[in-house]
Amino acid sequence: MTDQAATSTNPSDYDVLIRRWGETGYASYCPQLEFMIKGTAHVEVEDAMKEHILKHIEQLKQA
Repeated sequence: MTDQAATSTNPSDYDVLIRRWGETGYASYCPQLEFMIKGTAHVEVEDAMKEHILKHIEQLKQA
């Protein structure tokens, strides 16, 4: 992935990495946006990151 991925309007160009930490924690990370979200459920952090990516794309389209 190139540095230009953060300017892509294609959601498929953004990676979502999810990792379990501790007993009850999860974190999702998007390397292209250098952004992390923490939570208590896998689906919670996955959905939150996807929403964050879509908001980022909408901001790009409005610029």
